[in-house]
Amino acid sequence: MRACNRSRTGSGSSVAVVSASLDTASVERVIPAPAEEIFALLADPRRHHEFDGSGTVRNAKQLPERLALGAKFGMSMRWGAPYSMVSTVIEFDPPQRIAWQTWPPGPARYLLGGRIWRYELEPADGGTLVRETWDISHERIRAAVLPLREKTIESMTKTLERIEAVLA
Repeated sequence: MRACNRSRTGSGSSVAVVSASLDTASVERVIPAPAEEIFALLADPRRHHEFDGSGTVRNAKQLPERLALGAKFGMSMRWGAPYSMVSTVIEFDPPQRIAWQTWPPGPARYLLGGRIWRYELEPADGGTLVRETWDISHERIRAAVLPLREKTIESMTKTLERIEAVLA
């Protein structure tokens, strides 16, 4: 079953929360910018802290020259305490789709991680429809992250708002 709830933000932009299952949550918003500009921002991990709506992203590390399918990049994070994640680009179709799967570094990856962050971009009246999806279908311990679903939806909504602000 797919549910969709629309709301208006202070700027008048419409935000939709779309859910297909408990394993995924998506938020979408029309951003008044070309898909190429949005994709360039998403594909540059050095800039992820600029638009992260969760407040956990600090700075990128161990970066390739350019993201591509299979590329890996590290991210310093903070949620209560500092930690790191390593992401692998698993979908890369400029300027329409990019996704990465995150894991903690070292042996912890065999116990934790596996969630996917996906961005899909489509032409729309007034700009580009951007859909961010949180996919925990490959998460090692789903039960550990499932309670974060509502907070993640709030954070993704803020992320899309911040992408629009960064590109304004």
